[in-house]
Amino acid sequence: QVRLVDSGGGLVQAGRSLRLACATSGPHSSTSATGWLRQAPGKGREFVAALYWSGTITYYADSVKGRFTISRDNAHLVYLQMNMLKPEDTATYYCAAPDSKDTPQTPREYHYWGQGTQVTVSS
Repeated sequence: QVRLVDSGGGLVQAGRSLRLACATSGPHSSTSATGWLRQAPGKGREFVAALYWSGTITYYADSVKGRFTISRDNAHLVYLQMNMLKPEDTATYYCAAPDSKDTPQTPREYHYWGQGTQVTVSS
């Protein structure tokens, strides 16, 4: 089981940056991949980025490549650095973990979820 608490959202102008943080805990938290997903109003959840449990492999959605960076500070803290934010990045962002050794790139493969943190980008 993995428990996740995400934080760091806020209101920013387009072009600015934000850093989200995800604190993980639980018996399997140090050997699970961590992903960031988001849900905009009226839309389904979509994959944003994921990090292999060792921190050596990353995956990104095409829409955030070159702007967002996922990283691990230690076994229980994962960040999502978001640069050059756009209004279309506005969403509730969730960190999540799978119930396997995979590093999923689809929302349905994630089993454990944080409570979500709101990111609003104004134009």
